[in-house]
Amino acid sequence: MNNAALENGPSAAADPGAAAPEPVPQWRRTLRRLLRRRMAVAGAVLVLLFLLLALVGPLVTGSQTRLGLTHLLAGPSGAHPLGTDDLGRDVLARITGGARVSLLAGVVSTALALVVGVPLGLAAGYYRGWADSVLMRLTDLVLSFPYLVFAVGMAAILGPSLRNVIIALAVAEVPSVVRIVRGETLVLRSQDFVEAAVADGARDAAVMWREILPNMTNTLIVKATVAIPAGILGEAALSFLGLGVQPPQASWGVMLTSAQQFLSQDPLLAVFPGVAIALTTLGFNLLGDGLRDVLDPRELL
Repeated sequence: MNNAALENGPSAAADPGAAAPEPVPQWRRTLRRLLRRRMAVAGAVLVLLFLLLALVGPLVTGSQTRLGLTHLLAGPSGAHPLGTDDLGRDVLARITGGARVSLLAGVVSTALALVVGVPLGLAAGYYRGWADSVLMRLTDLVLSFPYLVFAVGMAAILGPSLRNVIIALAVAEVPSVVRIVRGETLVLRSQDFVEAAVADGARDAAVMWREILPNMTNTLIVKATVAIPAGILGEAALSFLGLGVQPPQASWGVMLTSAQQFLSQDPLLAVFPGVAIALTTLGFNLLGDGLRDVLDPRELL
């Protein structure tokens, strides 16, 4: 009796011709490991709740700009679960509208940063040479400014609007994406499967997009879960400073700005958008930490 039969037990020994069980798909094993991490699951639940709030909330809560001059700064009630603001607008409706704006800014700015940064990082790491040196110096120049300071400067130049906020946040995020992708490319470029593809006559573009890029997908997913909350915080900060979404459109940053002068009368006006910002960013960060752990190459072995 061979060692395999002994390890697999009596049934394997009795039926040596039995077919081997089908291997479990990689995505299913990764999902199982993720579900075993409670904090990551909690983060995913928070993210899903705010996504639902952004997508479905405005349909349920009604208009975020409807004035109610007969119930200014009213407390929570059946008609207004989170109360009303200084113009009688429903706070819950404005929170849901702000969720849509914040998630849109965070997701779209991150997507734009990846669309721009990934090709640049791939080209810099693959070709190296003078182009890599010039790109890295430009990246160092942008990274010498703090993320929010650079985004504020960009938004001030472009003008206040949600579109310009997204552009400013994306431009501020591109350098970190370029650095990460370049570093991964430098590591993967020397791997055997890349050298084999080059030896087979594959073009540079095919090597980069078919061989190198798929092997850094896990890193890019983790990077996105870190960049999205940064974009949410950036949008709130820019709107708070008057460089983002403009009233009467709702934004968590705009709500915090309006709440400043009424903190002594109704502090909940600042608490609700502040809690929304904190929970959203916490959810993405917890989910990102969990994904970083389960997508670690050492965990996948």
